[in-house]
Amino acid sequence: MPFGDFDAWRQELLATGDLVQDSDTSVSDDEARRRYDRYVALADMVDGTEGPRTVHALIASLRAEEDYGAHQAIYGALQHFPSEDLVSGMVLASADLLHIPRDHSGQVLQLLTLLASSHDLRTFTAACNRLEPELRAGLGALIADHEDDEWLSDERSLGRLRLAQD
Repeated sequence: MPFGDFDAWRQELLATGDLVQDSDTSVSDDEARRRYDRYVALADMVDGTEGPRTVHALIASLRAEEDYGAHQAIYGALQHFPSEDLVSGMVLASADLLHIPRDHSGQVLQLLTLLASSHDLRTFTAACNRLEPELRAGLGALIADHEDDEWLSDERSLGRLRLAQD
């Protein structure tokens, strides 16, 4: 693990992940740049050996609507994880996927369909089917929405994430 104190890293990642938006005049440009740079640096610390909790933290940090390119570091970090850790972390982050901006959830779900093996995608589906019904329904609706016209609509991703309906 490239960072010693996971909880401190996670806390700082989530705090700096609230990237200063252009409309926020309460923060100086220097402070906004410092937070941005630190967020990217925290993502760049990840080497993929940290496990599912780190996948969860990375996804949960995708809260800013406008990321000004910072989220590319998060998506890059997610690509370092073995398929099974990516899947497990996505299940841990299932509630976060419903609350982060829509484009970010789509990109994360697309990464899952492109990087995870078929076996691990079946594991993801089975784990999600054990989620509370309301969460499972929300996640299923999000996946269906992204399949309709966006991130999951191409032949590489379409239909690879199927959740049971009640």
